[in-house]
Amino acid sequence: MIVISSAELRNNMKKYLDLAGTEQIIIQRGNNESFELVKKNYLKPDADFYRAVSAEQMLEWVLQDIDEMYKLPR
Repeated sequence: MIVISSAELRNNMKKYLDLAGTEQIIIQRGNNESFELVKKNYLKPDADFYRAVSAEQMLEWVLQDIDEMYKLPR
């Protein structure tokens, strides 16, 4: 485990991002805050990702369903 300051991270970002794959990196900010730098693996998009709809499209469909339920003209 490596404990560094936020200033150290800022000054040597590449070094600590590279180390995060094999080491636990703790960033200490002030006396009361600490953070852990963790490497995340890339997630490949799957079928669910490609079926996703925007919030605007979902809202439009919901409003259409409500209109249909109550037979409200648009």
